[in-house]
Amino acid sequence: MNTDSINFLRAWLSNPRRVSAVAPSSPALARRMVAEVSAATGPVIELGPGTGAFTRALLDRGLEQAQLTLIESDPEFARILALRYPGMRILAMDATELRRRALYAGTKAGATISGLPLLSMPQRKIYVILLGAFANMQAAGAYYQFTYGLGCPVPRPILERLGLNAVRIGFTAANLPPAAVYRVTRRQPSGAGHRLWDR
Repeated sequence: MNTDSINFLRAWLSNPRRVSAVAPSSPALARRMVAEVSAATGPVIELGPGTGAFTRALLDRGLEQAQLTLIESDPEFARILALRYPGMRILAMDATELRRRALYAGTKAGATISGLPLLSMPQRKIYVILLGAFANMQAAGAYYQFTYGLGCPVPRPILERLGLNAVRIGFTAANLPPAAVYRVTRRQPSGAGHRLWDR
């Protein structure tokens, strides 16, 4: 077992609802998650990067460290990421805080890559996370989310209220457990329908 796997297992034992996985995402899943992202996408937000499996894949796609903003609530994972990527912007905070922060001055992200365990979260929290992510993305920006479940990890009522579409764009059995990848995008101007859990 490598160091990243040990760190993930330790974090899972400490708080299984927050981490949800007992091992880092596989290289196969990481490649599927970032397949539509490149340096031309613009800034990228990564939610719940853990030990950096998707971060490495983003760098392999040609993005520079300065293009990435990592949002990690686990202090140990944030420390590991800071040591591994000393030039990268790493914010040690919960993803729900995104709706109260403007991550970029004069520009917005082109994509969000999410390693968050949405299936273990209450719907209100999922809503607030997506609200914040899309507030920090360009109108054409896409939110990428993987899931171990059989369907889209973003509940339909949330997609409807935020005016979003979700499409499954990939699946890999070469992950423990097997995982599907979804792309979530706007289908109407932002600001419409944000009434349910805005306060």
